[in-house]
Amino acid sequence: MLKETISNEKEKILFVDDEKNILEIASEYFQHKGYYVATAKNGLEAVKILEKEKIDCCFTDINMPGMDGLELAEHIRKTDNTIPVIIMTGYPSLDNTIRTLKNGVVDFLIKPVNLNQMEVCLKRVLRERQLFVENIILKKDVEGKKQLERLNRELLYKVEELNILNKIMSDFTITSSSSDVFKRLVDTTIKIMHADEARFYVINEAVKRPFEVTAAISIPNKAKSSAGTDNAVGKLIMETVSDEMPLLISENKGARGLPEDVLSFMIVPLAIREKVFGVLTASIKTTGIRFTEKDLYYLSFMTNKAAYAIENLALYENIYENLFSTLYAFVKAIEARDPYTQQHSNRVTKIAIAIGKEMGCTSEELDILNFAGHLHDIGKIGIRDAILLKPSTYTEEEFKIIKEHSLIGASIIGQLGLLESEKQIIKHHHERFDGTGYPDGLKEKEIPLLARILSVADVYDALSSDRSYRKKMEKNETIKIIKEGRGAQFDPDVVDAFFKLYYAGVIEKII
Repeated sequence: MLKETISNEKEKILFVDDEKNILEIASEYFQHKGYYVATAKNGLEAVKILEKEKIDCCFTDINMPGMDGLELAEHIRKTDNTIPVIIMTGYPSLDNTIRTLKNGVVDFLIKPVNLNQMEVCLKRVLRERQLFVENIILKKDVEGKKQLERLNRELLYKVEELNILNKIMSDFTITSSSSDVFKRLVDTTIKIMHADEARFYVINEAVKRPFEVTAAISIPNKAKSSAGTDNAVGKLIMETVSDEMPLLISENKGARGLPEDVLSFMIVPLAIREKVFGVLTASIKTTGIRFTEKDLYYLSFMTNKAAYAIENLALYENIYENLFSTLYAFVKAIEARDPYTQQHSNRVTKIAIAIGKEMGCTSEELDILNFAGHLHDIGKIGIRDAILLKPSTYTEEEFKIIKEHSLIGASIIGQLGLLESEKQIIKHHHERFDGTGYPDGLKEKEIPLLARILSVADVYDALSSDRSYRKKMEKNETIKIIKEGRGAQFDPDVVDAFFKLYYAGVIEKII
């Protein structure tokens, strides 16, 4: 696919992405700005365009069919290294970052990419390309040697800059909480800007005065947090919030009222949804270096990525909570169909988690048990009421249908793109230790440990509860069945952990 709009004033841009809507939006935007635009849905189409057209800059996604973005970048580097390549990706990784550097990529943007940000990046890259081309031409002249040396320095500086920006991006793509984001902000400021102190303050409509939430200090014997904020610093913070613009005091000469021990100072606001949420400050107090405009740029870039990380965390948590709410609603719908099993999933989960703790499971494994325990019977939503609620013993054919619930549940979880471990527990919680269970007849250690734990919890609660086809069993009978199942139906280690809890009265409190 090739879309063209000829312009006598602007350069020619090639956009490569397998998402049609991204191509259409980018094409319309930059055509409106007067650029000539060509689009391709993968690297192979882009190569054909490059053979026919004079392209000044290429924006490309990484993951595409046929030829991906990194392969395309390598092709461009080998055929015409004057064409700058900018990578766009929604899944940044350290491996991809290193490969982009090797392939001559000049910039790296994280999706979703703001169109204004893309245009700023394009203008900067085109200016650098012009300088790059001019220097190549000057190499042929007598004065070319000096120009080439300058070019080499600039290219090395660009590589260093790209390394720094990639380091910032990688730092903020692996955060797990907002507090983690703030801590990474101050720690990264110390590392990259060589600051002596970095502090993050919350300041917004709800918090009228700057409130320090975290700090990083490289000066020995200094506290890592302060009870309050220096009056001069507080005033500068309020001015920065009001202006919504970063502040650089490269050399403190006392004009802004900063303490004498602060030799160089920066403040950058962090905005979430176009509203200032807090500010990041950086100070130099001991070394001979001073902050520059480039340092301010890095700090602004970093706070921008931090804001994206916070917004994405909030969005993910919201989606995650909504997803679980939907799934738990399914479970409640199943329990509403069968009054005998109401709260069964909650009890099974509590028992399973108690056993898991007794057996030394990690916090991650306990989280998985919590998820799988609540949803282990979600597949019953696919079983007809006539069978599920039958007041008498199942026929052989009906039992075959009932056994399908573990496969149905695993399929539901799998289609939602959740972790494979949760899916496997839901699928295999009816396997038996001796290999006679279902659906796959796994035995012993072939059965996932958490499924073996859930199996004991599930059977115990089922025996201890009323069902449509029988009344709950006496405690002695229930315990006898669990003991007799040791090594046959159940993992002996899990049964031993269960009885340790049972005789300590833990299970009785749960039931």
